[in-house]
Amino acid sequence: MLSARKPVTVLSVIILLVVSSNLFFVSSKTAVPEHVSYADPKICATCHKAITDSFLQTAHYFDSRPADSNSIKGSFEEGDNRYKYNQFMEVVMYKEEDRYMQATLVNGMLTTSAPFDVVIGSGRNGQTYLTWVDNQLFQLPISYYAPARQWCNSPGFPNYAYFGRQVPANCLECHTTQTKVISHETMDYDKSSVVYGITCARCHPGAEQHAAFHTSNPQEKKSKFVINAAHLDRQLRMDACALCHSGFRNATQPAFSFTVGDTLENFSKGSPVSQKADTLDVHGNQYGLLTASQCYIKSTTMDCSTCHNVHNTEYRNPKLFSTRCMSCHERVDHKTCSFETPRKIVKSNNCIDCHMPVLASKNILLNVKSGEPLQTDNLRSHYISVYKEATKQFMKKQPK
Repeated sequence: MLSARKPVTVLSVIILLVVSSNLFFVSSKTAVPEHVSYADPKICATCHKAITDSFLQTAHYFDSRPADSNSIKGSFEEGDNRYKYNQFMEVVMYKEEDRYMQATLVNGMLTTSAPFDVVIGSGRNGQTYLTWVDNQLFQLPISYYAPARQWCNSPGFPNYAYFGRQVPANCLECHTTQTKVISHETMDYDKSSVVYGITCARCHPGAEQHAAFHTSNPQEKKSKFVINAAHLDRQLRMDACALCHSGFRNATQPAFSFTVGDTLENFSKGSPVSQKADTLDVHGNQYGLLTASQCYIKSTTMDCSTCHNVHNTEYRNPKLFSTRCMSCHERVDHKTCSFETPRKIVKSNNCIDCHMPVLASKNILLNVKSGEPLQTDNLRSHYISVYKEATKQFMKKQPK
């Protein structure tokens, strides 16, 4: 047990922020928008119980949470609670009274420690953790990698324990429903304003006014005040998802300025799209990959919701997604798969692993075991195409 908690070391953070291409600043002369409170999903459940109950089990809803024994996925048990960078430096995860901690040991001596305050990520593929220092947030050096069920280095810091990576507002824009930004330049936030997770109101602006009106006027059946993306044109529907699913964007307006129904290009600019597997990263540009696909280009109606129902948990269900592929391909000439195989499988049960395979990303380097080479993470490509090698590997795994 470690007996002392020392403050987070933030030395050199200014240098990091200047050189990091992943962070951006908004001029202090830019007006920070006023923020409103957000309707609790429980209010939505009053009239939309089934869809709300389903949504509250999704990864979106659990995308950020206060840190506690339920939200942190990694183990604090002795023997499983250490991450070793080398023979001199390691980080230990432990509980101190009612707080969970990360602490760096150099030659066995405590140098820096900080509490888990915020969990980012549902834990389906992994999690990273943030700590508050006054009104600022910093990323902790150790994250969690679900496929290995082990602690790992936080992406971007594979070689040493660093507690000084400050969290900019654009990160919170995608991982919380709402956070009031006190200063974009210094990245100070109002702790009490954070609405964790992605709630109904984030994708349905006006939800609070909608709930208040219809609670007071139950006889009114026509929906008032709330925006439903399904009623927007295709590009605006895509923009609603692209805010957080189009990779790193160059902001032209302060974080949290954009709302569903706006034109995203008026708030931030996306990066060029590459179809190469090694360009995929933890913020993979699913939007760019999808819109570069022939399925999307040749359609006038296809959008993210054609394949994804964000109100349900549909992870690892290739048959379900494949039925959505076939719902379109039944109406076109190439409705049958031309790939010949001697194996007795129903190919239409899994279009996904051949045409949207999981690929290794050279941009995400992880190490879950001391002394072993860094390994790449795997992400599913949203560029719909013919992947001959992936198809061969898929077929090898099928029963004869």
